[in-house]
Amino acid sequence: MPVTVIVGGQFGSEGKGKVAHWLAREMGATVAIRVGGPNSGHTVVDETGAPIIFKQLPTAAILPEVHCVLPAGSYIRVDLLFEEMRTSKLAPERLRIDPNAVVITDREIAEEKSSSLRAEIGSTESGTGAAVVARIRRKPEVKLARDESALRDFVSPTTLFLRDRLQRRQRVIVEGTQGFGLSALHSPHYPFATSRDTTAAAFVAEAGLSPFDVDDIVLVIRAFPIRVAGNSGPLNDEISWEEVTRVSGAKSPIAEFTSVTRRLRRVARFHPSVVTQALSVNCPTRVVLNHLDHVDAECAYLQTITPSAARFVREVELAIGARINLLGCDPRGLLAARATIVAEKQR
Repeated sequence: MPVTVIVGGQFGSEGKGKVAHWLAREMGATVAIRVGGPNSGHTVVDETGAPIIFKQLPTAAILPEVHCVLPAGSYIRVDLLFEEMRTSKLAPERLRIDPNAVVITDREIAEEKSSSLRAEIGSTESGTGAAVVARIRRKPEVKLARDESALRDFVSPTTLFLRDRLQRRQRVIVEGTQGFGLSALHSPHYPFATSRDTTAAAFVAEAGLSPFDVDDIVLVIRAFPIRVAGNSGPLNDEISWEEVTRVSGAKSPIAEFTSVTRRLRRVARFHPSVVTQALSVNCPTRVVLNHLDHVDAECAYLQTITPSAARFVREVELAIGARINLLGCDPRGLLAARATIVAEKQR
């Protein structure tokens, strides 16, 4: 069946939102699914060049013909969802929410803010983890989407809707969140992990789909991996943003802040260890390498890769033992890796 799953290969912020939007447009997807909760933000650039950060909706929400689905594996802050609908101009008839999705209330947010999770593991304190725990413990106060009056117009069984679209052979994009290195099950750095599994298989289960539906798994990685600020866990070959700026040759300072907490991210040189584990567990059909403009700032200016970036791509391929299929030079789009490298060699 025509299902594409987007999964992160490091510690999040690999550019999955951009990839999900680009693939939805290029593949003519009619449905985009966002799993997880508002503890991660995905950025997409709209037609005017303005960046939009989504914490609840899939980034394909800005495409006019795509239906958005928040499945049973979703954790929803109602006010945030409505704000994103207004920002993206998402018509109500293009949103479906599964009755079993969980609503994050002020109770879960307060529980995380009063805990020591931020100091211990760099938590975003969004309430997502507390909602996951409450759901697992089958606490009677857990609020489901079917119990939230504000969501009444959007709630219906999403599995039936998805099955109908798949039987019509329409492409469905599953936009996974965070990164493999944060998986509560598979992270090599537990307990420095998120509250759920972050593999393609987990995203498919949360979406209410079958493994047999999937024909495309896209692993997204970045040239300089990041982790969130604070005591968020090990990060091999950690460096400063000043060093990234120097390496890239950028004319202005490079620095990244988390889209949820707006704190300066930690950054490191590329290291293959977590990526090779992500490849082993997810078995992707395609690999995307983003942020090549951090290797050479000229990549963004030229909208193609430079000789130094091409060398970097080949080094990454050798280090991870897999071919890179798509390249990202800026926040807007992707390039076919082989054709781009061949063209660079011929210049």
